Amino acid sequence: MPEEVILVNEQDEETGTIEKMEAHRKALLHRAFSVFIFNRKGEMLLQQRALGKYHSPGLWTNACCSHPRPGESVEGASVRRLKEEMGIDTSLKKIFDFIYRTEFDNGLTEFEFDHVFTGTYDGVLNPDTQEVKDYCFRSMEDIESDLQQHPGKYSSWFQIAFPELRKRVKA
Repeated sequence: MPEEVILVNEQDEETGTIEKMEAHRKALLHRAFSVFIFNRKGEMLLQQRALGKYHSPGLWTNACCSHPRPGESVEGASVRRLKEEMGIDTSLKKIFDFIYRTEFDNGLTEFEFDHVFTGTYDGVLNPDTQEVKDYCFRSMEDIESDLQQHPGKYSSWFQIAFPELRKRVKA
């Protein structure tokens, strides 16, 4: 069954729904979320996107990101998707949101109103190999340094969200 995303305006007010790939082909603004997970040592969980992803394959990014389904809350979707993608079940807290637009070489465009959540987790990870190639925990300082030296290793949204998150989260 085709997956639908929620179209929104720049105030995150719903304007309709559309099939996910169609939203990316037409570069339509839609609702999304990004989840950042920290362990008790303050290290951030990074995941390397699976090589079969339709954009940004093999790039490093935050623990999880996706889109809420029509009728689903953003927080509920973020908890659901974190469990599906990384095998993590933990509470999340919304920190901020932002809008970004990135065009990819394959003709698709991410144009998202992105809600950013954080959570803490120290348990066993069970990533979905269709979504995740690899993962690791790294200090905020290490990530910041690597992001400055090698930005091409990271997803476009991570490059935008991480500096803002760094200002707001003292890990």
